[in-house]
Amino acid sequence: MEETRVETGPASAAIIAGGVGAFVLGLMTTGAEAIPGLREALNLTNPVGPLSGKTVVAVVAWLISWAILHFVWKDRDFNVNTAFMIALLLSGLGVLLTFPLVFEAFAAE
Repeated sequence: MEETRVETGPASAAIIAGGVGAFVLGLMTTGAEAIPGLREALNLTNPVGPLSGKTVVAVVAWLISWAILHFVWKDRDFNVNTAFMIALLLSGLGVLLTFPLVFEAFAAE
């Protein structure tokens, strides 16, 4: 029986891209508090406010990072455990940046 070999690069790209999206959401949350112009720019629809822009930017960052990493690693191996740890770190930082105690520390006066 012949063994089929599957590269782990595409899966690792998807895992890390999820972390990138979470981190960008955290950055946008903190950035909207720190930079009044960014807060206004992220307000894509008034009933939702800046949250609409924050999520759009995060999703776009996730998709772009996934596409780039997938293209670069499509025929390669990447340690899935390392990818998971990178995604966990990025996601943790992203979640941290969405806590009021953190983003309010950067609020523009």
